[in-house]
This record gives sequence, C-alpha cells and structure tokens, in this order.
Amino acid sequence: MQTDQFQLHAEIENRHWWFCGRRRIVRQLLAEIAPPQTGRRVVDVGCGTGANIASLADAYACHGIDPSAEGIALARRRFPAVQFTCGLAPDAFGPEERDADVMLAMDVMEHVPDDFTFASSLLGALKPGGHLLVTVPADESLWSPHDENFGHYRRYTRQRLERVWRDLPVTPLLVSHYMARLLPAVRTIRRLNRLRGRSAGAAGTDFTMPPAWVNAVLERTFAGEAARLVATMREPARAYRSGVSLIAILRREPGDVMPRSRPADVAADRHQPR
Repeated sequence: MQTDQFQLHAEIENRHWWFCGRRRIVRQLLAEIAPPQTGRRVVDVGCGTGANIASLADAYACHGIDPSAEGIALARRRFPAVQFTCGLAPDAFGPEERDADVMLAMDVMEHVPDDFTFASSLLGALKPGGHLLVTVPADESLWSPHDENFGHYRRYTRQRLERVWRDLPVTPLLVSHYMARLLPAVRTIRRLNRLRGRSAGAAGTDFTMPPAWVNAVLERTFAGEAARLVATMREPARAYRSGVSLIAILRREPGDVMPRSRPADVAADRHQPR
C-alpha cells in the first residue's frame, strides 16, 4: 500500500463497518477452531497498521508481521502491547511465529505475484495441527480502480483459490464466499467506478466513513454472516455461492510442504504485473 492508504487505514479501521464486520466474523471463527486459552498464539501475516491482530490481544498471544516499515511503525505506535515484526513472512518468522496455533493471511494473497509459492511457504512454516485462515477478494467482474490502486494482481473464484493448496497436507475446514449480503450494492458501486475511471473514496480506495447509523447497519449486516459461516464448517453445503470475498480455513496435517510455483495453466491470470 501507499503512504496515504496506510494513513487512511490507521484513521478508520477501528470504526469503519468493513473492518469491524470482518473482525467480528474472524473472531467467531477463531472461537470454533482455537478457543481462547492461555498461551494460544495467533500470527497476522500482512498485518498492515495492526488493528486486526490487536483486536484479538485480549484472548490470544498476538503477533503481527508486515514488510512495510511504515505500516509496522504505525502499528507499534498504536498498539504497544502487541508484538510486531517488519519483514517478509515466513522468512522473518522466529520460533514464536512458527509455533502459531492460527496464522491469518487476510486480504494478502491478491498482492503476491506467485500466490502458490507464498501459500506453500506459509503452510510449511505452520506446525501440524495449526490453522491458516485466508481471505481474498472474489469475482473478477468486481475489478475496479480500488483493486488497481491497492496493487492487486487478481480477484479469485472459489476454484482458483482451492488450487492454491491442492495436493498439500491440509484439510479444508471452511471454504465459502462471504460479504454476500452486500454483493448487489458493491457490484453497483464498482460498475459506476469503472465507468468513471476512479474509486469512490479516499486515497484511491472505495473506503469512506458513512454516517454513524449507516455504518452501524452495514456492520451488522456484514457481521451477521458469521453464524452461517460457522454452520458451514459442519455443513459445507451451506457455503455462500457468491460474495465480494472468499474465506477459507485450512488445518495443517503432518507431512512435508514443498514450495510450489504457479502452474503454467494459471500463469495468464487476467490481472498480472504490467
């Protein structure tokens, strides 16, 4: 991200409906796969300015890692009780990060040219029995200046996301679209933005702070998907079939994880480095 985008996140992520709703969903899913207990560790890969991992610090031992010195400086200043590392994951992991019970990679893989190598390296650093929770943007038709300005390489289909961990020693506990209830509204906004050739919000993004009552309604609508996502872990047929984003939870099983480069037949993703 760019300087103004880091500053925007730091300014709004504690109160904007999208950030708050996503944190509420993740919190409920974590309670299912790794209920809080003393010493249980969560590592946020690509933690940005830190609010997501800091929101879990009351229940877990929390670590954040990000390659941006600017993002990490903001995170350390705002959340001094959380441990933050500036560096690339998993190369910059220490023993504590490699002992994580849950690793988060929330809206990170779309920023990586070779997501296959990235995912296999994260899973290779995760202990057997640990979990990787991944979120990515979905639906190529939603591509807009927001994606361009954030440096995204792609938006995902469910099938494309599942290919990332195919043949690796993992058990998928959840694979579903989410932010499904607000998809029609987002689709309309993104179409308008493509026609205008610019994003709708600040710093080249679609993020704006709506009036408080609208913000509360949007957060409640988004976060309300958590119950169905939890149920989908037991009944996979309940997964949302469309949405603005995708979410997956993978349990690492015993076995070696070898680095995997992007297969030739997906090397021509529509949105590649230019």
